[in-house]
Amino acid sequence: MSRSEYQRRLVATFVRWTWMRAALHRGWWLVAGVYLVFDAGLTESELVLIGSAQGLFALVSEVPAGVLADTISRKWSLVLSQVLMGTAMLTTGLVTSFPLLLGTQVLWGLSWTFASGSDIAWITDELDQPDRIAAVLSRAARAELTGAAVGLLGIGALAWATWRDLAIVLAGSAMLLLAFYVGFRFTEERFMPTRDARWSASWTIFRRGLALVRRSPEILRIFLATFLVNGAVNAGGRLAPKQLVELGLPELDPIVWFTALGFMALVVGAAVLRMVDKRLDGQHARHSYGVSAAVGAVGMAVLAFAPGAVCGSVALVVVSGIAAPLTRLIATIWVNARTTSEVRATTHSFLAQAEYLGAVICGLSIALIAGVAGLPLALAGSAALYAVTGVLMRRPARG
Repeated sequence: MSRSEYQRRLVATFVRWTWMRAALHRGWWLVAGVYLVFDAGLTESELVLIGSAQGLFALVSEVPAGVLADTISRKWSLVLSQVLMGTAMLTTGLVTSFPLLLGTQVLWGLSWTFASGSDIAWITDELDQPDRIAAVLSRAARAELTGAAVGLLGIGALAWATWRDLAIVLAGSAMLLLAFYVGFRFTEERFMPTRDARWSASWTIFRRGLALVRRSPEILRIFLATFLVNGAVNAGGRLAPKQLVELGLPELDPIVWFTALGFMALVVGAAVLRMVDKRLDGQHARHSYGVSAAVGAVGMAVLAFAPGAVCGSVALVVVSGIAAPLTRLIATIWVNARTTSEVRATTHSFLAQAEYLGAVICGLSIALIAGVAGLPLALAGSAALYAVTGVLMRRPARG
């Protein structure tokens, strides 16, 4: 097989896996979100506290998982992620008590620590074409959105036709099987694992990654922006279904309504990504990030004070389809362009830590607001986080 054919196969494998994982994950999360509210009967504070606890455990595990990927294997880190993720997803449908659901969600969050950074590091270094990687990541992001749309329709329809817990268990089982795809289809020809003195090598990789981040004002900027935005996305996303229920959903099965909303958000997101594909890296990235954050601020504010469920649903589609996916993709491309091969997964893990730290600190703050002042003001807090991020990204670049 020629080098060009191998590279095409790499990209196709990566994009296909991204599509399948997104289909299972997003379809599962749609049903699980409704399951937590209607079947488990969790309160507003419990919903956000689950996200905060999940973020806290992931925060502690993220960098060790990234160092493990840079030291031993990106591929097998992804296999482990799939196994843990599928287990967490499957067991969610088997329990309804808050403590047990907290455990399944913490495991689910832990599973992502072995994937965040490992996937980007794997495709970047195996492809070995720096001028193409932003386009590949953008293509994968579009595949993620279209796969998620199919997953929402398929798993949402399964939950509507049968039972929510059954759909959750089947989605988790399929995610477990996806580990075999990674194990057999992913290759590692350019990665050189550390075979001797692994503790020493791991510590060196950690220090090099940390030094890289500390020396780059622009990486630090995107870390702060990620901290704020992920706090808004995590808390707002968990409270949004509860808010729409409070506003009064139409006389439909909630699975049908939330499936339709999720599908529309993903279609909007895929269309927007295609339109702004050339403005996601380089000199345009900071402006695009700021605009996306501003869209999120307006959408979340409308959701907070919407007069009815239809208006709130439109606002949720805007936030979920534009602000959340665009900010995440730009941050990934931004950091990936400013790191080096030997610490790539570790640096992306630092970025993921910023996400989890935002989920914990901002999430706990918004959970407190929800418990004391109610849903509208809690969602307004999420809007404020988006707005502050927009202001941050409007500041002139310094290097």
